[in-house]
Amino acid sequence: MPYTVIWYGRQGIAEKTPFDTEKAARDHGQATFLARKQGDGIVAVEVRKDDGTVVFSQAGGN
Repeated sequence: MPYTVIWYGRQGIAEKTPFDTEKAARDHGQATFLARKQGDGIVAVEVRKDDGTVVFSQAGGN
């Protein structure tokens, strides 16, 4: 899995989900961020390549 969606809560990493393509990972992060923010207390999401490079990030305000 060359891309990982990393969900962040107030205490740090809440969950990591692997994806095969950047598009699938980015689409998943964007599509579910608001629901996860409201329901799970997620404060940010990142998509990273295997080498650690961040290719997408989104954070929510209070």
